[in-house]
Amino acid sequence: MVEGETQPRVFKLAIAALGGQGGGVLTQWLLNAAEASGFIAQATSVPGVAQRTGATLYYLEFFPRAGAEAAGADPVLALMPQPGDVDLVVASELMEAGRAMQRGLVTRDRTTLVASTHRVFTIGEKSALGDGLADSETVLQVARATARRLVALDMEALAREHRSVISSVVLGALAGSGALPFPGEACEQAIRASGRALERNLAAFEAGRARAAASADDEQAAQAERAEPAAAEIASAGAFDPVPAPQNPRAKALLAKISSEFPSTCANVLGIGVHRLVDYHNHAYAGLYLDRLLPILRQDSAARQHTLLTETARGLALWMSYEDTARVADLKTRAARFARVRAEVAGGNGQLMRIVDYLSPRVEEICGSLPAWLGAPLMKWRLTRRILQAFTGGKKISTDRVWGYLLMRAMARTRAWRLSSLRHREEDARIRDWLATLAELAPQDYELAVEMAACQQLVKGYGETFERGLARFRAIAEALPALRGGTDPASAVRELRAAALVDEDGGEFAAALARLCENHPGSVTESKA
Repeated sequence: MVEGETQPRVFKLAIAALGGQGGGVLTQWLLNAAEASGFIAQATSVPGVAQRTGATLYYLEFFPRAGAEAAGADPVLALMPQPGDVDLVVASELMEAGRAMQRGLVTRDRTTLVASTHRVFTIGEKSALGDGLADSETVLQVARATARRLVALDMEALAREHRSVISSVVLGALAGSGALPFPGEACEQAIRASGRALERNLAAFEAGRARAAASADDEQAAQAERAEPAAAEIASAGAFDPVPAPQNPRAKALLAKISSEFPSTCANVLGIGVHRLVDYHNHAYAGLYLDRLLPILRQDSAARQHTLLTETARGLALWMSYEDTARVADLKTRAARFARVRAEVAGGNGQLMRIVDYLSPRVEEICGSLPAWLGAPLMKWRLTRRILQAFTGGKKISTDRVWGYLLMRAMARTRAWRLSSLRHREEDARIRDWLATLAELAPQDYELAVEMAACQQLVKGYGETFERGLARFRAIAEALPALRGGTDPASAVRELRAAALVDEDGGEFAAALARLCENHPGSVTESKA
């Protein structure tokens, strides 16, 4: 019987879970708890696609057995949830809560929504050419306005903390929410009856129940969890790690140069850039980064809040730390990476762990990692390109094995000749041309210079992603003479940059480029987008 009602009715519960999160186990626990509490229970599941690991919607209905006996007939239970007719919705990931609201399963007059605030990013979010991340805070705001009651907490973090599965935390959150038609103790007994990993599952259950029970003030609970998905989004968007206090005298000298020669408003961005480039190559390389920014500083001013310098500093740090084979191999063989993987799979010290890295090198990457005097001719000769093709394609390297680890470390050691490599020669020339363009534009059209500095965000990644972004960056640079003949070239560049990040095939970018430059066809060099 639902609280506040005199006549028994069917209690309706929908679970939106991703593959691998134990939605089936959670459903069985709920069925066992309901039946042990005197309810007739039924459950169905409908698999779907979530562009991640697959999503399944589990639907459960409970009816008091005493009510059925009093009526002299068994209830007729539905197989699928209907919009506006669900009492309790639980989502084991934040965007699944959004999907449930889109389907109309969450309503203001009836539904309690129990949701995890952590994110499992979709393929679309991960592969977006620009910032494709969905706004977690927007989903939470909609949930507060849509649900009768919202209970939000980071269930994935609690599961990791207790080295358990998220389904145990979800069951605890349901028990702690007080929204189930039977007591939370019945859920605990269902876990005990299963007899599996009892210590960890019960600890995770209790953590979920305590966190949900403490969320009587739903808005306060939402605010407490709000920072966690935001931090995950910042990290996945490519933000740098926090800058540690410098210990090396050369690092201290670089930071001292920032303090003495650059405005304080840009010190944080410049410090992060220096830290990144020291990690990427060495202190001298980070010093070159600061030297390259001095001409831009002379073209900027405090009255303009040093916007050009800030944007250029951000882009230059990223461009100078382009992804090459040495960088990829180095990151894959760091101790911190092995520790992170072990923590993610909850592997104990006595457990064996396999790590297989999948690499797909192209001839361009192989030649680019070689010294320029060797890589350039190898790229040109057909015979050598055919020979090198044998080393391309999908490769599997077990970095947990001695041979695989040593091979990757050998690749990482090629950073010793990085600055003389063919790839560096090419990137260095592109960087110098870009900086020269900014210095030339700034005195004449400051806003246009800022927009061209922001165009660096198109040049990122490696392989085909890098080539595609570079082609669009070049197309914008080549279109500058035509755009500068218009009334608002800065807006035109901004529009082109946005169009370049819309789709992989470049259809929208090509259309925007043709439209904006149609009055000056002779000044635009045709380029593949």
